[in-house]
Amino acid sequence: MRFFDTLKAGTALERQQLFATPIIQDALRGQASTGQYLAFLEQAYHHVRHTVPLLMACGSRLGPHQEWLRSAMAEYIEEEVGHQEWILSDIAACGGDADAVRRGQPHASTELMVAYAYHQVDRGNPVGFLGMVHVLEDTSTALATHAAETLRGALGLPPAAFSYLNSHGALDISHVAFFEELVNRLADPADQQAVLHVARRMYQLYGDVFRSLPHADALFEQAA
Repeated sequence: MRFFDTLKAGTALERQQLFATPIIQDALRGQASTGQYLAFLEQAYHHVRHTVPLLMACGSRLGPHQEWLRSAMAEYIEEEVGHQEWILSDIAACGGDADAVRRGQPHASTELMVAYAYHQVDRGNPVGFLGMVHVLEDTSTALATHAAETLRGALGLPPAAFSYLNSHGALDISHVAFFEELVNRLADPADQQAVLHVARRMYQLYGDVFRSLPHADALFEQAA
């Protein structure tokens, strides 16, 4: 079995648990509120702004025998630069305060997810960071475009409010093919195990980010 298939099979339970998160199911049914969407975008900003620094850190810690993987990190960096600004533009298009989000702090769940990624790169096996890449791209391709279309119709927001979701739903389809080819080249069992381990943890940590988003009742109480 190719490693990409092993990775998918080995994280199937964690993936299912993430996708079953109530707010994700609500978004796919068009039952999430604008306040919840803004809360999602806020946390997305606070982890997406670390994507390029994490890719750089990962690439810098690879050994000479992994030059092919360092080149792949450079390709990812080129694709990911500036995506956090798309999120801020979406927030503004929703009527939110993008500057406040830029200056603000992430929820603890988001902070812990990002910190875990840096920990793996700095203190563990940097190749394990590909486990986080897998989780974020898998989630985007499976959910982003569908959720954007459903929420746009339900919330009556302009297309400009969904640039991040729409772009990542389409963009990450090609990324997944690139990622599959990449991880199938990993021959070291230690590297494979690191990717699998981080992916399992990231499904849980990313799920915690979604579980941290406010419920509709809480938003109603704040408005009152």
